[in-house]
Amino acid sequence: MQLVLSLFPGVGLLDMAFELEGFCVVRGPDLLWGGDIRSFHPPRKFDGVIGGPPCQLFSVLKRLNPRAGEKHGNLIPEFERVVAEAFPSWFLMENVKDAPLPNVPGYAMHYELLRDVWVGGETSRLRRFSFGSLDGRRLYVETLALHPVAEPAALAGGTGREVPVRLGGSGRPKRTTRDGRIVSSGPNPGARASLDEMIRKQGLPSDFLADAPFTERGKGHAIGNGVPLPMGRAIAKAVKRALGNEVAA
Repeated sequence: MQLVLSLFPGVGLLDMAFELEGFCVVRGPDLLWGGDIRSFHPPRKFDGVIGGPPCQLFSVLKRLNPRAGEKHGNLIPEFERVVAEAFPSWFLMENVKDAPLPNVPGYAMHYELLRDVWVGGETSRLRRFSFGSLDGRRLYVETLALHPVAEPAALAGGTGREVPVRLGGSGRPKRTTRDGRIVSSGPNPGARASLDEMIRKQGLPSDFLADAPFTERGKGHAIGNGVPLPMGRAIAKAVKRALGNEVAA
């Protein structure tokens, strides 16, 4: 069985996916629980490292909130540092498609862009998964030949539904932020989804976080920042295939 270190675990959606596929996952520090990755130094005991550094700094939603992500900044270098210190056989980093690619000396790396609905999920959520290995292994993600029309993704700040926009003087669509500013592109987060709706869209059991000491809004924020379970399992299966006999069934 592969021992995996999870960085930026949040409420553990990606961790859950890997655990369901036979990996043993150990969670590293996370801001959600009062931890700080910047003071974390791992032992060289792990076969792999997974994680999704905060994406707000690189998300298209930053066009609606230019200050998004400024509080914690770019933490991808911290992901790279921990991988270098842990020196596993492989790593997997999840983020939005416009985030910087991870660069860890000694690792060959490639990435896959994946949409939730392509692998059995219900939403349009698009994520980039960067896979690095010491010996140049690659991921091959199995996708559906046919899939239904995707629902808007479950987002921490809203539903992500398309909403009517007005045209500016140039004839191009315009979106208006809450404080009246106009932006020329990017999604409108729309009305906030119910917690039950977000749980369903993320492919989670209906009682997920039922006993967690968070407010409903806090639960929704944590769930919306996670990887949908069908997407996570598809990636975990791809990692298993890449590793072959090194992962116990």
